Amino acid sequence: MSAPTSSADLLGPPVPVLAVSPVVLPSPDRAVHLHLRVCGPVTGSGLPVILLSHGLGFSNHLSSLHGYAPLADFWASHGFVVIQPTHLDSRTLGPDRGSRAGGVPHWRSRAEDMRHILDRLDEVEAAVPQLAGRLDRSKVAVAGHSMGGHTASLLLGARLTDPDDGTEVDLADSRITAGVLLAAPGRGGDALTDFTVEHYPFFLTTDFSRMTTPALVVAGDKDASTFLTVRGPEWHTDPYTLAPGPKSLLTLFDAEHGLGGVSGYDVAETTDENPARATAVARLTAAYLRGALHPGDPAWQTAWQTACAELAAASGPLGRVESK
Repeated sequence: MSAPTSSADLLGPPVPVLAVSPVVLPSPDRAVHLHLRVCGPVTGSGLPVILLSHGLGFSNHLSSLHGYAPLADFWASHGFVVIQPTHLDSRTLGPDRGSRAGGVPHWRSRAEDMRHILDRLDEVEAAVPQLAGRLDRSKVAVAGHSMGGHTASLLLGARLTDPDDGTEVDLADSRITAGVLLAAPGRGGDALTDFTVEHYPFFLTTDFSRMTTPALVVAGDKDASTFLTVRGPEWHTDPYTLAPGPKSLLTLFDAEHGLGGVSGYDVAETTDENPARATAVARLTAAYLRGALHPGDPAWQTAWQTACAELAAASGPLGRVESK
């Protein structure tokens, strides 16, 4: 039998997925209890974990544990356990259920949600007995889209200054050893619009210089985000260009903020709907995380390298990858 030659072969065929929601972690010090969606493959052991942070879109339910099915389903069907919290700034909680607690949006509580999940994985496993004993807690990644990308960057080592008290904030978590930042915000200062300075002042001091954890940054070359930044699409590459290596950057051609539709299936607010693009994001991120979480395994390094080579060799390529 010939050796696998494609990234799809190297990742293996998709397997059936189980999903449980809501898994509720009682959180008396939080405005509401922490609700999660947990999904993973029905078979296998030693499963790596991805914490997936939602963004702040216009839809009522995508910015919650119900969103990002194109990514969560793909990752789970290829051997990851995906845990999705509903952060306090989710529209599903409504205006009277803690939407002011901890600041708007909840830049700090979002990262704390992820840390609480890792602190309480025993409870998560107990709530989903089909996954009990099957998680590899030494292989944890964080991923996030848009505002979720900012959350992920803080957990990977980015810093900021709390606009309320002037203290430097370090929310990095050493249990997280790899990350994926999807259309994540870039640097602050003069890169921001007046709107951003007024409504998201914590963005002013974002510092990627100590974000040392390996990460893949995914950015669309048409993602101008004009209400947030004056720098255009290049702003979303800052987590790559301004952070130390090892980092990789996937630039998607003609992609806007939805990156082809990663936040949900057939989402009206996706301005650049492209199923092939969204599938490529899912496949490339899966290959990247396999390699990053298994640095000593040549097979998983080959999967990522092969996926990058396929992207470059494609007729009418969807994007390009660079690394440092």
